[in-house]
Amino acid sequence: MDIRIYNTLTRRKEPFVPLEPGRVRMYVCGITAYDRCHIGHARSAVVFDAVVRHLRRRGFEVTCVRNFTDIDDKIIRRAREEGIDTTALAEREIAHFYEDMDALGVLRADVEPRATAHIPQIIDLIRTLVEKGHAYEAGGDVYFSVRTFPSYGALSGRDLEQLRAGARVAVGERKQDPADFALWKASKPGEPAWDSPWGPGRPGWHIECSAMSMAYLGPTLDIHAGGLDLSFPHHENERAQSEAATGRPFVRYWMHNGFVTIRGEKMSKSLGNFVTIQDILRRYHPEVLRHFLLTKHYRSPLDYGPGALEESRAAVDRGYAALAQARRIAARPAGKKRPLDDETRAAAETLSRLPERFDAAMDDDFNTAQALGVLFEGVRALNRLSLAGEKRPSALLAEPLAAGAEALQAAGGVLGLFREDPAGYLRRRDIEALARVGLTEAEVEAAVRERAEARKARDWARSDAIRDALAARGVVLRDEPGGGTTWTVKEPGA
Repeated sequence: MDIRIYNTLTRRKEPFVPLEPGRVRMYVCGITAYDRCHIGHARSAVVFDAVVRHLRRRGFEVTCVRNFTDIDDKIIRRAREEGIDTTALAEREIAHFYEDMDALGVLRADVEPRATAHIPQIIDLIRTLVEKGHAYEAGGDVYFSVRTFPSYGALSGRDLEQLRAGARVAVGERKQDPADFALWKASKPGEPAWDSPWGPGRPGWHIECSAMSMAYLGPTLDIHAGGLDLSFPHHENERAQSEAATGRPFVRYWMHNGFVTIRGEKMSKSLGNFVTIQDILRRYHPEVLRHFLLTKHYRSPLDYGPGALEESRAAVDRGYAALAQARRIAARPAGKKRPLDDETRAAAETLSRLPERFDAAMDDDFNTAQALGVLFEGVRALNRLSLAGEKRPSALLAEPLAAGAEALQAAGGVLGLFREDPAGYLRRRDIEALARVGLTEAEVEAAVRERAEARKARDWARSDAIRDALAARGVVLRDEPGGGTTWTVKEPGA
């Protein structure tokens, strides 16, 4: 099956055909570095991380560029509030971004340019637009003239006359048309500034992405991605200025992810209703947040709530538990080659088809919701195989158990899930859960040893009392067929 992508510009799914066979040029809009990232930023990062991972899984050579806006009005304002310079603020927040994204397992982009390191490229692009009659200088500012670009508004579906009617001209702006937008801003007292043919100033927000993307990927990108809120004005303006400068299509496929909402309202810093990534990771494993962010198709809105995160935590735990159990049983000496029953063969067949079905879901406009459904069908099938191995051990189960676990973990890795050793994940989860019920690992292990001694002495009453006391605290014991006892923690509501 060919990959199909919903193109915001054409409003339909299209077969993905990159400009150069086998190679993908992809640009993802990054952060404005003035504050901690919230889970709306995380959704965009995680979604497009999964896109990059899947394209690579399908054999494409992907060059991904993600920028940092390290100078703009918000950065200048926040730096003044804190009494530090803009560079120090941007450096701090870029470090915070890496801290959050590394924790979430988001791959670093191949190139991560900063606006202030590309002033010459930005000036060259503005100069080209002025020379071609698409931009004009006014009092040290430079504006793009939207009337010179007939298809302005096509990406966002906006009507230019309505945009003009609703546009406001800020104090000090010298626009020829209310819909025109700034490419270069003349410096104000106390602001960072760079020399230019139009006097000292700094770049406008939109021009930096055009200059940086074309510097590393050429005049035409295969994929340009970002949040839905960027489609206008940011991406509309990028498209206009880039195509006006080069005379070529700027982007073949525009991708936009939907908002994260709280009770139906868009999460944003301006509304003050945001939850930072840092806040979530204090309470949940990073893969829990990743799972939650991928439970809806990337173009759909996603409503945040603690209940949804608890559901994701339970799902990730189930996946790791299935992987750990399958590996444990596959490694046991199996003995006889007992034939498999119909249910067990069906489970093995489900797992053998998992990679194909997972890829089909992702090929269809990166449908992570459907792909997760395939993964957790695989989890259930793996559990059925493991149960068969417990009840009726057979040498014929070792291969499908091991292959099924490998397929599940490989597909999960495309979504950034099941990246850890399953036994290690479960052990850490249980130790953290113990702390929440007021126990330590040492106390549980001591109780397990005491119970083993009671069982050895055939003191069944004492053995049962120890087991029941632990169970009352959520600690579930499991006596293994080959000897020894393992334990897990079942928290209230789990």
